Amino acid sequence: MGTAASSSAPRRASPTPRKGGAPVAVPATIDEYISGFAPATQALLEQVRQAVHAAAPDAREVISYRIPAFKAHGILVYFAAFKRHIGFYPPVRGDADLQEAAAPYAGEKGNLRFAMDRPLPLDLIGRITRLRVRQDQARGRAR
Repeated sequence: MGTAASSSAPRRASPTPRKGGAPVAVPATIDEYISGFAPATQALLEQVRQAVHAAAPDAREVISYRIPAFKAHGILVYFAAFKRHIGFYPPVRGDADLQEAAAPYAGEKGNLRFAMDRPLPLDLIGRITRLRVRQDQARGRAR
């Protein structure tokens, strides 16, 4: 009855697949994540990274859910590269003006999608990150 399929041993995360099907290890750092993309995409990811750093200079860089994230008490923001856009998470909540400014970039679940063939809205990324810092600080004080 103890087949491999029914084993209770912990399962290891499978490697992240790359174009062409060759598995790659999950990146340990944001630098490793960014290095896995073409130079043009690397430049966009670095722009997002710098905008977040400027808005949250005390945040720590981490990899969470296999993508770059910035963390204080909790995760502030995530970002990731896709075929035609840069994703920015989580959805904007708690500031009606900022939600309106982000609306043109909102995907079906509210997460933001910045097209790679257009200038990144770095000011908006900074504003969202500052909002997330304030929200994170409020949650930290409530604990």
